[in-house]
Amino acid sequence: MPRMLDVSDEVRAEIGDEEAARLLAGESAPVSYDCTSCRTQGDPEQERTSTVLFIGEETAVLAFAHATCLPSQVVQVTEEQLQGAVRAIGDHTPEPEAAQVTPEQAVLGVTSGLALIAGELHPALVVEPTAPVARPGSSGAGDDFLPLLIEQGFMPLTELSAVPPVLHGWSVLLAAGQLHAVLQPNPNGGRPVAWWQAHQPLQVTDGWRAAANKHQQVLLFAAPVGSIGRQPREDLLRDALDKAAANGKLVAAALPLAGI
Repeated sequence: MPRMLDVSDEVRAEIGDEEAARLLAGESAPVSYDCTSCRTQGDPEQERTSTVLFIGEETAVLAFAHATCLPSQVVQVTEEQLQGAVRAIGDHTPEPEAAQVTPEQAVLGVTSGLALIAGELHPALVVEPTAPVARPGSSGAGDDFLPLLIEQGFMPLTELSAVPPVLHGWSVLLAAGQLHAVLQPNPNGGRPVAWWQAHQPLQVTDGWRAAANKHQQVLLFAAPVGSIGRQPREDLLRDALDKAAANGKLVAAALPLAGI
């Protein structure tokens, strides 16, 4: 029976026509696989399957995903991030959460949780810097975190009553069932670049992952330093978000799941 594999032109360009042909013929494709997004089993003979190529500085890893979870694509990641994904794919070992330095050298803290909006649960990420974020090239001591995001297309919120609009060009990379990065458009063109990425893959709950796969998007909320804090429970996190929104200190967008 023929394999129902999707090999995008972008993946084919990286692995070559010969390897792509071997995959499509079933010579090098798996009999079954754990989806690199939802981590449930897939069968390339029974359901459409995407080839997802993760490329680091020195290493490349070809993974497989349900086509309903991820499109066939090439994902550029750091070598450290790729090795973390390899470990996660190999043994499912949870990795600790870590913040990452953005190109502006501001340290971002990221918290995952479920947001109840209009009676439905949505996967959410809450981003809060550990210090004020100055505009690149600025010598001032002000905090430009929210204005910079608004310029990128994030919407200011006064209340969490509706799902924010989709911000095309941005995406959330969920691979091996764990959160790896938030990607933004490359100002120089080409593949998206990481706006935030975990030093090690960030573990998310089964409920969060299920909601992300259902909606195929993640809500990203951002607030300036001191607005949210580290909340131990989702109800307290929601209270902090509501307060930040009421105070005019919250922006948000819906980001496609691993959309490149």
